[in-house]
Amino acid sequence: MDAMEDRQAAIELEFAAFDDWTDKYELLIELGKELPGIPVERRQDDWLIRGCQSKVWLHASRNPDGTVHLEADSDAIVTRGLAGLMVRIFDGLPPSVVAQGPLWVLERIGLAAHLSPTRANGLRSMVDQIRLYGRVLAMQDGAMPPAQA
Repeated sequence: MDAMEDRQAAIELEFAAFDDWTDKYELLIELGKELPGIPVERRQDDWLIRGCQSKVWLHASRNPDGTVHLEADSDAIVTRGLAGLMVRIFDGLPPSVVAQGPLWVLERIGLAAHLSPTRANGLRSMVDQIRLYGRVLAMQDGAMPPAQA
């Protein structure tokens, strides 16, 4: 979990450099511009995140080393930045860490408090889907028991 902690700490420092939320939104937009995205021909409905006002595609697969590989894209620039932030936190981590690692940076940078209710709901949906992907991949590895009903 050290990698996840380190990534979140770096993000916290980046956001702390700005006092104004306009500047923090600009940072999110830059993260969105840096996101490689998903090719148009692979933007399938199966990969759409439910609960987002904008269209958000999220796909997870396994890297050769067994870690999680995330791809994300959105048709809205701020939402694309949120997706980029999630990819930055979770991509390349072991599935069990993706499924259960502590995600604290969103609260610390004040993101949840500064998003509209629809964007906050969409972000929660992204996190939930990423966690689910991690859980499925971890169960395939035998690293995590199935959820209890």
